[in-house]
Amino acid sequence: MSALLHNLVIDPVRMVAGLWSRRDLIAQFTRRSIELRHRGSRLGAFWALINPLSMLALYYVLFGVIFGTRFNVLTGETAFDVLLAMYLGLSLFHAFSETISVAPGLIVANPNFVKKVVFPLEVLPVAQIGAAAFHLVVGLGLVLIGSCFGTAGLSWSALWLPVLMLPLLLLSLGCAWGLAATGVFLRDIGQLTGFAMTALQFASALMFPVEMIARKSPDLWAVLKFNPLLQIADLARRTVLWHQPMAFDQLGYVYLCAVLALALGAVFFALLRKSFAEVI
Repeated sequence: MSALLHNLVIDPVRMVAGLWSRRDLIAQFTRRSIELRHRGSRLGAFWALINPLSMLALYYVLFGVIFGTRFNVLTGETAFDVLLAMYLGLSLFHAFSETISVAPGLIVANPNFVKKVVFPLEVLPVAQIGAAAFHLVVGLGLVLIGSCFGTAGLSWSALWLPVLMLPLLLLSLGCAWGLAATGVFLRDIGQLTGFAMTALQFASALMFPVEMIARKSPDLWAVLKFNPLLQIADLARRTVLWHQPMAFDQLGYVYLCAVLALALGAVFFALLRKSFAEVI
């Protein structure tokens, strides 16, 4: 019983609590992750802007121009307002997908660290979260600048952004820990994340209003409404761009999902890490 308690509670708690004492190491690996991503490219960190903007242009032509998507919240909504709402949702989702896409191979790609008993392997997914947060801040900075030229303008409601970023990053970290541990034993999982992220992107209603799902398919909405990424993107648009009051019931649900994912991911990683060296 004591061994079970140690594995399921004490080890994960120690792992999470120890992140603060390893903040310098996390910062070092975060810088390394950012540099490796842009190493050898002439534009360097500017790709943090170019990639999401190019995807935004593609999605806007498809959804905004061809399908004529409108959110119909603001009076006198313009094409720029639609573009801004899409970009905000895309920026938030990209922070999640950027981490999840590489998470299954994080441990496998660093066998030297696995063989070092003293090296805290849990910092590798955390460093990826740090790199994703860097790109997210860049993207959200563009959103705030763009808001100054939108119909609703920029207001103090922008201060809700950090409140919404926190559960997004916690959710990403929990999933990254789980996938990083799973990827050691099941290498094929890395091949599935690409499709999973594409499906999840459309299931998060980034390019169209969430009401459209409920209107078109109530049965589908009964399932998708529990998607925390959908809730985060919807809350961000409504509070930051459209200056609506915060829906605290939605916010509470998002934080509950984030904390639960973080806890499960930490337990899963702490349980499996003891076998990493044997497999690798």
